[in-house]
Order: sequence, then C-alpha cells, then structure tokens
Amino acid sequence: IDPDNDGMWQHKFVALDGEAYGAVFGHLEDVDAAAPPADADSFLDCLAVCLEKGTLRSVVARPLPHRYWKNGEVDDEGEHVRVDDVVKFLTTDSCGKVEYGFVSYHPNPVKVYWVDERTGERRFNQELGHGEHETSFITTFVGHVFQFYDSQPNDDPLDNEMLYELNVSNHGIVSIGRHEQPHMPREGIENEVRTTMMNEWRRHLVVKRTFSALGFDKGRLPDDLYASLGSYYYNNRNPPHKGLEEWGRHKGVFVNYWETDVNFIQIPWHLKRRWQTRLRELVEAWAGVELETTDMYGMREYTKGARLLTHVDRESTHAASLIVNIAQENVSRPWTIEVHDHADRLHEVVMEPGDIVYYESAKALHGRNTPLQSGNYINLFTHYRPVDDPEWYLRDTPEGTPEPLMDVGKCSLAGELDQYSEGAVQCDNHAIGPHVSPTMFYARNGNDLFKWWKSVGPDEEGGNDVGDGEEL
Repeated sequence: IDPDNDGMWQHKFVALDGEAYGAVFGHLEDVDAAAPPADADSFLDCLAVCLEKGTLRSVVARPLPHRYWKNGEVDDEGEHVRVDDVVKFLTTDSCGKVEYGFVSYHPNPVKVYWVDERTGERRFNQELGHGEHETSFITTFVGHVFQFYDSQPNDDPLDNEMLYELNVSNHGIVSIGRHEQPHMPREGIENEVRTTMMNEWRRHLVVKRTFSALGFDKGRLPDDLYASLGSYYYNNRNPPHKGLEEWGRHKGVFVNYWETDVNFIQIPWHLKRRWQTRLRELVEAWAGVELETTDMYGMREYTKGARLLTHVDRESTHAASLIVNIAQENVSRPWTIEVHDHADRLHEVVMEPGDIVYYESAKALHGRNTPLQSGNYINLFTHYRPVDDPEWYLRDTPEGTPEPLMDVGKCSLAGELDQYSEGAVQCDNHAIGPHVSPTMFYARNGNDLFKWWKSVGPDEEGGNDVGDGEEL
C-alpha cells in the first residue's frame, strides 16, 4: 500500500490476498493465482487494478483489460503502454481520468465552470446549446467539480442562478433541465402503423445477402464487458443523468413515446469505442466476415407499456448487429424480442441482463409489439457492416455462408403459450432452435405484421388472434 497516494482521485488502495487475489488477478497471463509475489521490492513488481463502483458483484473481479497495471504496463486495447509508477496509473483512464457529457434542455444557454479545488476559483469551461445534438463530452478527472449557471438575466453568469453542481465520480452524462416530450393525438395512429408495417415489409425484401441460417442467434457478454456496461448504467441510472429520449413525428411511430416514457443515457465517445471494438469481435465470429463499426445507440430505457414496432434497420450501415440487455428492474414477465427468420417465421427470444442477440438487422424483421407489463428494461444497440462495402445488401451471399433455414418440416406446440425460449414448439428439423413463438405465427405481408401488432396490443382481449396470418 502507498500511503502517500492513498485516496488520490478518490481511489482507495486495498491489498488483496487469498481468494480475492485469485479472483481478480488469477486469470492474467504468468500470474500465480494462489498468492501475490512474495519477493516484491517495489510497485513495479506488483499488480494493481482499478475497480469501478456500481459493478455487479458477480462480475466485479473481471474489469476491462486496460484497468490492470502489471509490472509497470497497461494493456490498452492490445497495446502495452508503459506506466512507470502508480501515481501515473491513477491519472490514466485506467483509473482517475474519465469522460463526462453535458446536455442542456434549459431554455437559455448554460455556462459551465470548472472549480479549482485548491483555490475555489471558478474558471469558465464552455457554453452549452440546447438538445441532444449539442451534447458536449469532455475528459476530466474523478473528484473534479463543475458548476452550471443560467446565462440570463445578468451579463456575468456567476451573478445568475446556479442550475446544478456536479462532483465527478465516474464516466457519465448529466442533463441540465428536462426534455419535454411532444404529445401527439391518439387519432390516426393505427393508419400510420399500418403504413409503416407495409413499408418495413417491402424494405426487408430488398436485402439479398445473408450471414446465418436463421438471421439471428442468442449469446452472452464476456464478464468484463458486462461489468463495464453494467457499471456505466448503474452510475447513470437516475435523473439528471438519464432523460427522455428525443422523439417526435419526424421519427415515426416505431416507439410509442406518446403513451409511455422512453428514457436515454448517452455514452461518452472513447468508452463507446472500447465497447464497440470488443462487441465487433463477437459479431464477426457469428457472421463469419470482417466487419466495420457503423453505429452504437443507447442506452435506451423502456418503461411500463412500451412497445417497439416490427421494423428493419438502415440497409447501408446495419448489416450485422447486436441487442445487449444491460439491466431489468421490476420486470414481472418476460418481454421477448420478436425476430422473424429468413422464412418469416416469428421467434420470441427471452433475454436476461448480460444476454445478447445477434441479428441481421436490415433483413430480419424485429420488434417488441407486446407491451412491457411492468418495470424498466434497458438495452444497448450496436451495428456493423462488411468492411468498405455500403452496398453489401445488394450482393449475392458468398459461398460458404450457412444456407437460410427455410423448410423445417412439420411443427407442433409441445409446451404452453407463455413458454418462451424453452422449445415450446417442436419441428421435424431441430435446427430451428428453442425460440419459435408458441403462437407459431409467420407473416406473409405487411398487413400480417399490422394484425400481429393489433392482436398483442393492450386493448385486445385474449391476444394472439392474427387473422389471416398463418401458423407454421
């Protein structure tokens, strides 16, 4: 333990031994999991790691690789960076250096000041514009303090109201003021949904290339990624860090924002890149092709009553994608992700926190049409495409790609109608997997998608009556 630097950047040194030492360091290369080195003469002979607050106990011993300090080096995305002493380690983004975002919904421009902890002097940092597109991310340090002042009515902002004071303790985002969601009348929604379903059906037929037999699969996050994603959510799960996602008629009716709150937690750029790189490796292994990152969206928090219309994503950028379930709070019954395979059969996949669903998001129709019955459901979405090929969707599927699974023989309901992801539907060809919807519904056109949306809606008694839509 280094008593001179204990507490620097609000980090506390804790010596590990025994089981705790093995859990945190034992998986590292050339490390004895049984005990720390007995002949350590200096910090350069030791191991250190910065653990993030807010990390689930089940994965707290598996931080991302760049958070480890081993014999004076840090592994930064595969590159070994020399960090000669523990003080420098504490000042890197392994520990004390973090990213923070500022977004304002205050009616006036907001002035941001950094507070010098030694002198108390307030130094101007920046002016914030209005809305998500004006979000500003900065690099700062744990323990730094920022104050946010109204720019009106006085010329000197420091003479105006202080709207918020932030003491930085982790990567994060803060919203000054609250976005007010525009309300739209209920009338006309059904016609708009029907038109949207027709259009989405046509769009999914445009994509020629496939990557997998079904168009989707289920997997699990590595523990270190789950630890990082989960801690970021936990540390930013409450206002003013989360706020309403900006929706309106210009975005369509894909999310029923006029009926229920849809919250949003923005992610800092460098942290996002770290996650995207690691997640891309998972998607490349599933898709069997080298990919480039195109987008990451979220974190989005759905609340009670939320629905997501069946849709496909942008063709040029969203070839192979991931849904990541970050957290669920007070969710009383499974809220399945509905995915149509290459034969347009409906699958309903149950996800738990830390689960991922791979999907061909520009081709495989997907949504969550059944309303969320209770609680909050938090997801992240990340998207990729074949390298340097924005027209990938117009190409023929390369040789060696798994053939789309079209004919699976006869299928029958062997379980219950509310039994999801447990093989309730059994088909002659077991390659269909355990996620086939117990309704055994498949769509033939956009009107069937609209009828499905109607049948599982909150106003429908009994549900699952999809009219002309067919069973398998």
